[in-house]
Amino acid sequence: MSKTLLIVHHTPSPTTRELLEAVLAGAHDPEIEGVDVVSRPALAATIPDMLDADGYLFGTTANFGYMSGALKHFFDTVYYPSLDHVAGRPYGLWVHGNNDTVGAAAAVGKLAAGLSLSRVADVLEVVGAIDAAARERAYELGGTLAATLME
Repeated sequence: MSKTLLIVHHTPSPTTRELLEAVLAGAHDPEIEGVDVVSRPALAATIPDMLDADGYLFGTTANFGYMSGALKHFFDTVYYPSLDHVAGRPYGLWVHGNNDTVGAAAAVGKLAAGLSLSRVADVLEVVGAIDAAARERAYELGGTLAATLME
């Protein structure tokens, strides 16, 4: 029986889109088997998406020291309906900002802790332009989350 990795993201810029593409490539690594990857923009992700997934990968811009409004809307929508159903499921996070990512990463971490999700990879925080190292770390993040579900 396959597992589902839900990737919920807000990727309004070419830079954040590049991170998403690297995360997706890692999640689809040929060595990973038995994991279905479902990618949803934050404003389109639903409560059934959240409840049906076995693990999560969240991606957001850092806006004024906080996560994007789109990802916040997703959490506002799914938080209480998911509260007693997703505890212990693995998650990961990537955040991109032009000059700071700390507040956004902390805010998502607090919500994930409230849902009792289990962070299985370091948060990928990228400030400024995307380079080969950031793309590689994003690929590894996607692969790590998908591989975690393989076990």
